[in-house]
Amino acid sequence: MKRALLFTALFLTSLTFQSMTVTKKKANKVIAHRGAWKNTGAPQNSIAALEHAIKLGCYGSEFDVHMSADSVLVINHDHTIQGVALETTPAAQLSAIKLSNGESLPTLEAYLNAGKKQKRTRLVLEIKASQLGKERSLALAQKCVEMVRKTKTRSLVDYISFDYDVCKKVKELDPSAQVAYLNGDKTPEQVAADGLYGLDYHHTVYKKNENWIKEAQQKGLTLNVWTVNDRSLMDWFLERNVDFITTDQPELLLEITQ
Repeated sequence: MKRALLFTALFLTSLTFQSMTVTKKKANKVIAHRGAWKNTGAPQNSIAALEHAIKLGCYGSEFDVHMSADSVLVINHDHTIQGVALETTPAAQLSAIKLSNGESLPTLEAYLNAGKKQKRTRLVLEIKASQLGKERSLALAQKCVEMVRKTKTRSLVDYISFDYDVCKKVKELDPSAQVAYLNGDKTPEQVAADGLYGLDYHHTVYKKNENWIKEAQQKGLTLNVWTVNDRSLMDWFLERNVDFITTDQPELLLEITQ
């Protein structure tokens, strides 16, 4: 009788463990890098790419923010678009620029207002370090936090940046903000000490410092990895239960994790 009860207990424990393992894998979150563009034909960082990411059911859609010469916030990856320098050009001139799908160069305000029409997909806001100096980068951080408040999207937005001072500035302005660091040169201990949300490092950084994965998890930090487009690499990070994977191939990652 005791043996039967012991066997039953071990069997149930095994089932529970297997269930937890499967759940962890399925819980992995897909971040569409610059929106879902690669397989949709939408321009990167466009509102159309955001809408495709939402339609796919991605956990988040990442996008990049710059500040125009007259302090209007616009969405684009590079510091230039169609040969026009974003930071030294007034917003009126930038608004005349058309993306390949006919969409105007999005402002942050328009992008956030489009994103808040739903509640499922998070808006992963990258504050781009200014080419004009640290002071402008910090001013951009403040403008981003103000715009998130103005559009009432605080519950949807996560912040990321390669500039550590920008990350700390956002936390200073909004202590409840979820902020992750991108550059890969800070240990989990440093990031946790400064009260950030997590690490958001390139996959090569984690490969080189694999112990950081467990260390970050033990410290309660989230782990995102970018930009992972290869299936075998996706599997490697899924096996290590990272929280998020940023990818140009959200459809593939969704297929694996669902």
